[in-house]
Amino acid sequence: MTVERRGRFPLRLRGKPVAWNHQRPTWPEARPALIATALKRAQARPSGNWYVVGATRDVPDDRPLARTVAGREVVVWRDRAGGLVAGPGSCPHLGAPLGDSPVRCGTLICHWHGLALDGGPVAGWDPLPAHDDGVLVWVRLDDVGGETPSEAPVVPARPALTGALHAVYTGSGVCEPEDVVANRLDPWHGAWFHPYSFVDLTVVGTPGIADPGDGGGFAVEVSFKVAGRLVVPVRAVFTAPEPRTVVMRIAEGEGRGSVVETHATPLGPDGRGRPRTAVIEAVVAASDRRGFTVARAMAPALRPLVRAAAGRLWRDDLAYAERRWLLRSTGRFPG
Repeated sequence: MTVERRGRFPLRLRGKPVAWNHQRPTWPEARPALIATALKRAQARPSGNWYVVGATRDVPDDRPLARTVAGREVVVWRDRAGGLVAGPGSCPHLGAPLGDSPVRCGTLICHWHGLALDGGPVAGWDPLPAHDDGVLVWVRLDDVGGETPSEAPVVPARPALTGALHAVYTGSGVCEPEDVVANRLDPWHGAWFHPYSFVDLTVVGTPGIADPGDGGGFAVEVSFKVAGRLVVPVRAVFTAPEPRTVVMRIAEGEGRGSVVETHATPLGPDGRGRPRTAVIEAVVAASDRRGFTVARAMAPALRPLVRAAAGRLWRDDLAYAERRWLLRSTGRFPG
């Protein structure tokens, strides 16, 4: 498949569909060593100790967002000016869960005994560095990350938010961040594992095992299924700018420049001592087509649909990541 020059309409009519079991096998190309090398390079890139905790929209003015990151309770909220504040999620007084407390005029007020937190140190509670990039909110945990801290997280280049439609999906599974990243660095599974979304997938470029540079990625020509034989063909490139993030960017075709960012945040062990990881995936879509203005105006109605589509994919991909962790943890992972 080659991505056609963009025409008047974004949809294309496929030729005679190929049955799922008759499509070209991709396993000879999906070499474990190639995926492992791409994962190792991602893990070697700096994160500055930043972790995604949720969507910007998840932090309104009147209530906080709480999450456990690598076993640490964290809470984030808005100050009086709308800026992001973050810190430990347990009240220093008697341990109340601050994620259940209200925010009044930018101050988080503990609902157990009224300890007021305005973002400054008080009674043993110390703030954490926080960042809001307009789509996602991040916190910096230096004692967890163990790297040299950076002033801001590694935020991938995105379309201008003023002209884009964005939505964020959040899920979780029994695995570690590397299993989520490895899943996204295996583009060969797309049409086999997700035939309801992808067809005619061909990996046309890889970073290579011997390539020491950071610039390479996995280039894929693929068609997104719409309905029946209607598809949207694109060329997409997968890169990993830091250890817990993989970005799919549309390089050619409809929505050029649009991105899907997959962020993996460690949560901590479950009741059986198994690691849990959150998948926080941001879709930032843009187009210069006149009809896209209508789509942006319908964003409140479209966001749940985008999240549902991402959720369907991650129902399967988390099974992949969980299986990978199980095999690794029991010494049965191939290679």
